[in-house]
Amino acid sequence: MPAVIDPAKCNGCELCDLYCPVDVIHMEGKVAVVRYPDECWHCGACRLECARDAVRFEFPLAMLSV
Repeated sequence: MPAVIDPAKCNGCELCDLYCPVDVIHMEGKVAVVRYPDECWHCGACRLECARDAVRFEFPLAMLSV
């Protein structure tokens, strides 16, 4: 599962877009969206840079049990 962005928490600072190493996050107006979810590396750079805690990851149980 790629990064999930909560539009209610996003303040449009663009840091997640700036720090995403594979450019999957883009701004649509003043809200960040994951435009290419299949390309997400799950690196967490977007989540680490978000001061509003608007980015999260939801991993399936199969990935967690490895």
